[in-house]
Amino acid sequence: MHATTSRKHRLATLVSAIALTVAATAVSLLAAQPAQAATICEQYGTVVAGNYVIQNNRWGTSATQCINTTSNGFSITQQDGVGNTSGAPVSYPSIFLGCHYSNCSPSSPLPKQLSTIGTAPSSISFSYPGSGTYDAAYDIWLNADTNVSGVQDTEIMIWANRQGSIQPIGSQTGTANIAGRSWAVWTGSNGANNVVSYLSGSPITSLSFDVMDFVRDTFTRGSQYGNNSWYLTSVQAGFEPWIGGVGLAVNSFSASVTTGGGTQPPGTPGTPSASNVTASGASLSWSASSGTVSSYLIERATGASSTSFSQVGTSSSPSFTDSGLAANTTYRYRVRASNSAGTSGYSGIVNVTTTTGGGTQVPGTPGTPSASNVTASGASLSWSASSGTVSSYLIERATGAGSTSFSQVGTSSSPSFTDSGLAANTTYRYRVRASNSAGTSGYSGIVNVTTTGGGGGGGCTTTAAVQSQWNNGYVMQVTVTNTGSSTINGWSSTATLPSGHAHTGSWPQAAVVSGQNVTETNQNWNSSLAPGQTASWGFQASRPNGNTALPTAYSCTAS
Repeated sequence: MHATTSRKHRLATLVSAIALTVAATAVSLLAAQPAQAATICEQYGTVVAGNYVIQNNRWGTSATQCINTTSNGFSITQQDGVGNTSGAPVSYPSIFLGCHYSNCSPSSPLPKQLSTIGTAPSSISFSYPGSGTYDAAYDIWLNADTNVSGVQDTEIMIWANRQGSIQPIGSQTGTANIAGRSWAVWTGSNGANNVVSYLSGSPITSLSFDVMDFVRDTFTRGSQYGNNSWYLTSVQAGFEPWIGGVGLAVNSFSASVTTGGGTQPPGTPGTPSASNVTASGASLSWSASSGTVSSYLIERATGASSTSFSQVGTSSSPSFTDSGLAANTTYRYRVRASNSAGTSGYSGIVNVTTTTGGGTQVPGTPGTPSASNVTASGASLSWSASSGTVSSYLIERATGAGSTSFSQVGTSSSPSFTDSGLAANTTYRYRVRASNSAGTSGYSGIVNVTTTGGGGGGGCTTTAAVQSQWNNGYVMQVTVTNTGSSTINGWSSTATLPSGHAHTGSWPQAAVVSGQNVTETNQNWNSSLAPGQTASWGFQASRPNGNTALPTAYSCTAS
């Protein structure tokens, strides 16, 4: 089996140059035919179908190929070419939105810079014959600029089906979960452009998705595939036949692009200035960034010349108060701004030296917590107090009986804490340390706490899977399951975001956001769940650039 090494007007020889000239001439000479019930047998014949263009695109053979078109699709009625399954297919008959070799669909919204696109919803329905060697491919084309006269820089292929001894370009380098499906991800180059292919494990007859989910995932595969300053130039759906292909059909196709309000990454914020500096804290303020700002990300390094910065907080306004610092110590701070389009550059750095703390010592290590009042969604913790002066206790939690991925979930001024919003029948691990102006203590011992199963005949759980993720954000597909023995008539499902992450959207309805908790409740049509039955919802969140954490805490309440 070999990759498709040359596709869709892309031959790397003199033959390619001749073919492209013929293709351009053919496109320019063919008048737009009626959108419905047209038959195209010309090599590069096209018809306009509403907002789309349908093309025969028989670029790899001189043998006859004909397609019948509809108002939003087409079917192959004759395909006499035979391609070498170790090489390229014979054609790519397809329907597209955007611009393909300077042929643009009516009132095309493309090319459009990716940073200005909010969503790009699309749907496709395929039919397949019982024999032949072919793939069903949805193509997403990206380019570094708006030149659409030739080969584009990156091709994203969604392989909805493949039959025969053919495979994508390159080799499999990963997997992805997008549009509610699992995909094998192949990456490579055909010599003219980079290609990222998403291969389904079984034939897909219909698919609805956001094109941008595949684009964002592609950008996580390497900088060579593009970034938000690039342009989406076209989306296309069709088939690559090698042998046979009569009966292949796009039954329906839709694609559109919505703007994100023209959002660009924010401008660089001003250099912070410090005030109210004490032995254990300092207040920072800076000039606001230009553009839309979702949050400011504050980073700190310890030492007058240190470059080992780490994020210590976020702020929705151009100010921040840091606490729990050591006395008579120099800290360095820098800030950047973020929104849905990305993050700004770093501000300048300010050095802040705390005052002398009057001999305060670091607190002693607190005792190992013990748990009480454990329910399906919460637990109370208490521990022996630390010796010395304690400003606050810092409570950290990990999910899973053997997990070591702890993150802070709260603070307390006393040696007790109540955690809530937990998932039923789940084991959590807790540890505590104490802090004051001189620093933080060592960690306490770890206690494991397992929540109850939700009780009664009706109960539910919340689980989630990553639909897609990128450098500073992700999309989660959430499943609510009735784990009880009787029908439930309502549910409330909560996901807890890691510190520094921010909710940016949810579906099928707007979620209620309280702190780091994102809660979705049932609607009339999905409120009733029989035992074992599921409902789903989803959300998108942003996270600091370089932060790879994902939510791990979920809970569900049935009614």
